[in-house]
Amino acid sequence: MLAKLLLAAFASVALAAPAALTERDACVARCSTKCYWQSDIDDAVNAGYGHLQDGSLAGNYPHQYNDFEGFSFPTSGPYYEFPILSTFKVYTGGAPGADRVIFDADGNFDSVITHTGASGNNFVACSL
Repeated sequence: MLAKLLLAAFASVALAAPAALTERDACVARCSTKCYWQSDIDDAVNAGYGHLQDGSLAGNYPHQYNDFEGFSFPTSGPYYEFPILSTFKVYTGGAPGADRVIFDADGNFDSVITHTGASGNNFVACSL
């Protein structure tokens, strides 16, 4: 009887695991080989906008993004960039990596861009 109860408990946990994984969202932005979930994007935008609002910096971010590349964003500027990291991490300083979220002065998300694959210090769009 105990073996049946343990088997039933294990089966219910095993069946619940795939649903828990899908709740995290699908990959919504891909920068080269890195995949970002909506939660990664939201966390980066919220952190960047929070620093913008209180005047603090994480490293040298956020700072104004001038869009020298001529991207077409859904909102009007000014635009700000903030590093995006994957796997439930938020940038707090140090080496920022190649990838950035772009948001406007009201904290609205505009895009994910990367230095990977771009020439010089330019950016290219990540696939959304």
